[in-house]
Amino acid sequence: MKVLWIFAHPEPHSLGSALRTEGIGALREHGHEVVESDLYSMEWKPTVDRADFPSAGDGRLLIGDAQEDAYTGGRLSPDIRAEHDKIAWADTLVLHFPLWWFGPPAILKGWFDRVLVQGFAFGVKDEHGRTRRYGDGGLAGKRAMVLTSVGARASGFGPRGIHGHVHDMLFPLHHGTFWYTGMDTLPPFVVYGADRYTQADFTECASALRERMRGLDTDTPLPFRHERSGDYDDDLVLRADLAPGVTGFPAHYTENVPRTPR
Repeated sequence: MKVLWIFAHPEPHSLGSALRTEGIGALREHGHEVVESDLYSMEWKPTVDRADFPSAGDGRLLIGDAQEDAYTGGRLSPDIRAEHDKIAWADTLVLHFPLWWFGPPAILKGWFDRVLVQGFAFGVKDEHGRTRRYGDGGLAGKRAMVLTSVGARASGFGPRGIHGHVHDMLFPLHHGTFWYTGMDTLPPFVVYGADRYTQADFTECASALRERMRGLDTDTPLPFRHERSGDYDDDLVLRADLAPGVTGFPAHYTENVPRTPR
């Protein structure tokens, strides 16, 4: 298996950095290939601007159109093209970041904004001219997993926890980024209480992460509904006979996902 490990933490001596070493080491021990994008050490530019599209001209910048034109014409900025090469090479993407304000750090959001461009990751058409998304798309056939750390205890991210359930917290990334572009979404690996970690906690967590990496290529993805499965009507609303009475995020799974955090 070929893994692209995308790391977004500014501190090389952090818990996250130590777990990154453990996770990548385990993958390589099991014979997998790993390429990294360490966004802070790369000094990744997180904002979309005209520099991404050298041939866009001086007129009104329509981001989606400019992305697709530059992508199809091979005129995206070199840093974006380098990330496309890594994604094309990889079978699986691991997105590793601390959860800040209930989302990834700005530098990683900027990676999504600049790299997952129209024509490459989304806005791709099938042979009938229909847009491929939610289970299909430019990244179909790949797998993606979140590895994140939070300061709060696991109970706060449980079914009745004050922070909201962890699957709901990650739904925009899992469903709206991974699944939308066609990637199978693997269950996340979440490190709770990161600010309170002891050496014993780290040893236990590192062991669990190494075991998780052992099954990265065989783990069952989250059971999201495909847009083209017939589950949705022409207005992209879930059919009334499916999951009756269920609304919000849980309605878009074909079966219940575990409602207890890892």
